[in-house]
Amino acid sequence: MLVHICCSVDSHFFLQKLQKDYPQEKLTGFFYDPNIHPYSEYKLRFLDVQRSCKKLGIELLEGDYDFEAWMQAVRGLEKEPEKGARCEVCFDKRFDVSAKKALELGENKITTTLLVSPLKSQEQLKRSGNAFYEKYGVEFIAVDYRSGGGTQDQSRVTKEEQLYRQDYCGCLYGLTMQREQQNRLMDEMFSSISGAMLPASIEERLEFYKHRMDLEDKGVKYKIIKQKFLNYRQLSSRLIKGKKEVIPSYTLAYSILARKKTQGRIEFEHDNVFYLNKDEIKLITLDFYNKIASTNYKNTFEMIFSEENFENELKIRNLILNNTNNSLMDLSPVIIVDYIPDAKITLELNAKIYEDTKEKLIIL
Repeated sequence: MLVHICCSVDSHFFLQKLQKDYPQEKLTGFFYDPNIHPYSEYKLRFLDVQRSCKKLGIELLEGDYDFEAWMQAVRGLEKEPEKGARCEVCFDKRFDVSAKKALELGENKITTTLLVSPLKSQEQLKRSGNAFYEKYGVEFIAVDYRSGGGTQDQSRVTKEEQLYRQDYCGCLYGLTMQREQQNRLMDEMFSSISGAMLPASIEERLEFYKHRMDLEDKGVKYKIIKQKFLNYRQLSSRLIKGKKEVIPSYTLAYSILARKKTQGRIEFEHDNVFYLNKDEIKLITLDFYNKIASTNYKNTFEMIFSEENFENELKIRNLILNNTNNSLMDLSPVIIVDYIPDAKITLELNAKIYEDTKEKLIIL
């Protein structure tokens, strides 16, 4: 039997149940999910499915990540709600490819772990599955592992196996609507212009779960816990001298400006820090930053495109602000410039600070 797999949270429990209910069937996993976006999230979910299938002794195949073809298939259905017409088209596409893969492998039965997801309509899935049974002669096995306490059992298995638990279905449109309803920043779609890893980003989680697999390979016991913290995303920053001369600059993380725009002049300097006469804004030269950070950037433009380590940047920020206890209580904008301007300046800064959670490994 070919089993289409969407994620480890659904698949691990589902596959365990199939192994028990269909002991005569050789199960083959097929990860075909071009709807998952961004690609880093796709890689993270596939990584955890690989780990799950390895633990269960199930062969796993990966389909193509033909995201552009998926986007074309759901065109015009971008505003459809969860369980709406977009989801049905999405199922049809994935069933079509899965059914062809089953035929290629000589299988005559398929099923999907989507059946166990409480976010998906089982009736939609059955309609799609039965339609492809009629078309290809590949029988769709529509098992119901949700009822009778199945959802609670699935949650227990997820916790016991320490599976990666994503908090959105997978597609860009579902994520957008979910974050709008939650009034949450859609930080899954943020990435640094330099490629540096942002805190609690998908890229950081991907490295985290790779590390945990390394620990398992070495037989190291661990526990994954979650911790709350204040996260930060910078949308844009610009420093302007006079009316329109843009000054090359780099804004350090955790710099916040309440009104997103302010004007002022340098009022005084102390210990190589230049203080603006408004909104607690502080400027330092790149030469000074290089000195205290042991870096060698030629200009701020080079710094913008470097993969500056986020944690290192926070340490330097605290040094500049004399936060000896390494706290983040001071959220004043700290701007690095190639030279200190001797005229009125305008700072335009759009940044968000918000409560968030991230995973942490405890070695037992």
